[in-house]
Amino acid sequence: MATTEVILREKINNLGSEADVVTVKAGYARNFLIPEGKAFEASKANLKHLESLNTKRIQREAEELETATALVSKIGKLKLDFTLESGQGGKAFGSITTIDIHKELAEKGIEVDRHAIELSGPIKTSGKQNIEIKLLPEVTATLKINVKVDGDDSAPAS
Repeated sequence: MATTEVILREKINNLGSEADVVTVKAGYARNFLIPEGKAFEASKANLKHLESLNTKRIQREAEELETATALVSKIGKLKLDFTLESGQGGKAFGSITTIDIHKELAEKGIEVDRHAIELSGPIKTSGKQNIEIKLLPEVTATLKINVKVDGDDSAPAS
């Protein structure tokens, strides 16, 4: 396969951040990255522009870190309550997923990527739990949630 080196102008998931010199397939560079303005060819003349791109990258990463640390403090103060419906015999019906947690956070004015919410599986039991939200690779927030089953009096009240 023919490959080529390009310099990224912006952060692209699963590829790199601005100012990174990456090797991609020639067709991907020629048909998508370069025409969309997301990258330019890694020629000698273009390599001179790396300094300005590195400055832009450092500034963006600092802003992301500042925003993430502010979100950590907001999320740390929150406690979300969820109620599962109970079926016949008092057994919980349904589950709490990352989508439900994402919607509740959005209603509280906190926007996070749904995929950043680390949940090993759907929550189907009542009780209190701590959920990890990975905002950045080095920044993780802990969200406290309380799940009750509709009609269940044994769940801890908040």
